[in-house]
Amino acid sequence: MATGRYTRIDTKRPSSSYCSTVTVVVFVALCLVGVWMMTSSGSDISTPNIDVPQEKQKTEVKQDVVKDNNESPAPQFEDNPGDLPEDATKGDSNVKSPAEEKGNNESSNETQSEEKQEEQSKEVEESKSDETNKSESNEEVKEESSESKKEDGTEGSKTDGDGNDFGEKKESEEGSGESKPESDENEKKSEESPSETQEEKKEEGGIEEKVEQKQENESDDSSKKEDGEAKEQGSQEVFPSAAQLELLNESATQNGSFSTQAAESKSVKEVKTPSSQQEEFTWKLCNTTAGPDYIPCLDNWDAIHHLRSTKHYEHRERHCPTEPPTCLVPLPEGYKRPIEWPKSREKVWYANVPHTKLVKIKGHQNWVKVSGEYLTFPGGGTQFKHGALHYIEFIEQMLPDIAWGKRSRVVLDVGCGVASFGGFLFEKDVLTMSLAPKDEHEAQVQFALERGIPAISAVMGTLRLPFPGIAFDIVHCARCRVPWHAEGGKLLLELNRLLRPGGYFVWSATPIYQKLEADVEIWNAMSKLTEQLCWKLIKKEKDTVNGVGIAIYQKPFSNECYEQRSQNEPPLCEQSDDRNAAWNVPLQSCMHKVPEGETERGSQWPEQWSARLQKLPYWLTSSQVGVYGKSAPEDFTADSEHWKHVVSKSYLNGMGISWSNVRNVMDMRAVYGGFAAALRDLKLWVMNVVTVDSPDTLPIIYERGLFGIYHDWCESFNTYPRSYDLLHADHLFSKINKKCNMRALVVEVDRILRPEGKIIVRDHVEIINELETIFRSMHWEIRMTYSKDKEGLLCAQKTNWRPEEVETLKYALM
Repeated sequence: MATGRYTRIDTKRPSSSYCSTVTVVVFVALCLVGVWMMTSSGSDISTPNIDVPQEKQKTEVKQDVVKDNNESPAPQFEDNPGDLPEDATKGDSNVKSPAEEKGNNESSNETQSEEKQEEQSKEVEESKSDETNKSESNEEVKEESSESKKEDGTEGSKTDGDGNDFGEKKESEEGSGESKPESDENEKKSEESPSETQEEKKEEGGIEEKVEQKQENESDDSSKKEDGEAKEQGSQEVFPSAAQLELLNESATQNGSFSTQAAESKSVKEVKTPSSQQEEFTWKLCNTTAGPDYIPCLDNWDAIHHLRSTKHYEHRERHCPTEPPTCLVPLPEGYKRPIEWPKSREKVWYANVPHTKLVKIKGHQNWVKVSGEYLTFPGGGTQFKHGALHYIEFIEQMLPDIAWGKRSRVVLDVGCGVASFGGFLFEKDVLTMSLAPKDEHEAQVQFALERGIPAISAVMGTLRLPFPGIAFDIVHCARCRVPWHAEGGKLLLELNRLLRPGGYFVWSATPIYQKLEADVEIWNAMSKLTEQLCWKLIKKEKDTVNGVGIAIYQKPFSNECYEQRSQNEPPLCEQSDDRNAAWNVPLQSCMHKVPEGETERGSQWPEQWSARLQKLPYWLTSSQVGVYGKSAPEDFTADSEHWKHVVSKSYLNGMGISWSNVRNVMDMRAVYGGFAAALRDLKLWVMNVVTVDSPDTLPIIYERGLFGIYHDWCESFNTYPRSYDLLHADHLFSKINKKCNMRALVVEVDRILRPEGKIIVRDHVEIINELETIFRSMHWEIRMTYSKDKEGLLCAQKTNWRPEEVETLKYALM
């Protein structure tokens, strides 16, 4: 039936008798149309306005028919009389298409065909009247819709032809069945972003529906769609298997999509942040006096110059700029990939930390030396010229109860220098927080971090150190140049706040073993002060190898001594003074009572290492509610199991990270320290950061034998640029996005992360999408992305790229 007809149309072999008949019919029809239109009072729109858009539609549909006719059998056009090629019609397309179709169906009776066509013409004209009234409002939609429908192929053609002519458009839409939602969505999609439609139509039909619905809805609807598709995956793992993640690495790098999800997830993501709507991120290079070593809150020279006094080292404290910088810190010339641990403890690349001042000042004490293209560290210090390891072992010989790596696990080293003391304590399974100011001892903390030893830039000045109370097992000071006895012992009282009851203060300084008048005076003042603090002098000996003396004091386990003092000097702190309050809190000249209740933190010494890592702290009770809403013990256990599972199933094997190259790690938003605990078997250390607006769980982290610090990520962190190999951010960016500048935090991440270093971000999908865009604009490599149930994961790697344009920070110029 239709095969012969479409063969005739496609091969263009018209019959002469047929043509003459058609000509007569068309002429009569046109006459009737003209008479009818002249007498009609229902239409005030001229014929050209009707024909022009319809003619355009005819041309576009014709092209689609020709294209599809070569790919599909002819019967697909049976219900599409309006989709005929142009050579099959001469004149008004709307009149002649249905007339010719009827003529073909009844070609055995030409007279009957004429009558049928005349009747059909009248019906078409009546339809044209309806169409005319709608043409002004709909013609643009139709024109764009026809373009979208061409992409849909067969279904698009069927949608157009459900009504017998374009005048029946509304009826066609209502009766189009399955094609209607897709057709409607195509029209809306075409209006909003034709270019996106062209790209997304390449996906399967289900993907098209997902994309189009996202185009209409807001981001929340996108998340719901994404969640539904993720659930259909049926994955029970926290993240995909290693094989899936390997594929993720490839596709994420090439396409920047959520590659482990179904294709619609990728499409939704692309629609959410189309290239035409993405914010343009441009970057500049920071021009500061500190150059490649710029620390925003420590190099604010404008604030430092306006200080009223520097007597208490105020100029070494934090003075953050009003607005955090959004420029990138330059790299040192010739920067190289850092040497891996443990070799880095002995030598680092000179090009990475090109400073020689300490070589000249402290070279004779074996702090640091220059050897060709390396800086070497013999392991010495001012008080241990012949090596830190001997010094460490001598301390344990003095007092075996110290029991490095068993009883004593977490140490604070004040005035650490290049941190050789902490570096060699790793051999004893001891974790040391090394602390020193950014002062005339050029880059001492930077040397420590480059060596792979934990350290921060900080000073004991007018504020409490950013650590919780009763956290450290031992506090160490070797010629740390801190006037402990001055001003009523205010600085030593800060150590008393930080030291656990029963913990030790190990002091190695000239007043212990020299008899100079100044040294004797200091020793007498310290003896009086420590007695008032109820610190007991346990040992005082001289190390004959290094020629130095060491004194070891112990903080009391109870309040008995405090209650027996003849004078309340220094006074006990008020009950309202929280020993854990440490963020921008002024130093206090008072002592906190020792906790004595069975369930009070600090009343018992922790389990020996490493049992304390997994041991539930005795002071967490079932009556307390944990961070995640369960009882505190359940919360603690669940957190530990969660991160153990995530690290073992995903991070260690599925992220494409060479963990042998990872040494310095930061958990930027730690809770119970579960992430750090899960990495304990690796040769690395984790700086656990508890944000100041989060539940204060840092004491729990210290109780486990880990360490960390309080911080507000709306400000810069107290560390040198290029300090860390790996950053981990669990729902940090979404928190920051609500309170301050997320872009500034990304810049801070770029500052503290080493080239080739990586960041793992877990956050809401929309945050992951935005971060991916920002990281790409910084020329970072996106190693993988993954999402499920509105949550996403991103792993990105920093590169050596730096912008060429420069931004001068006037407040950072001396």
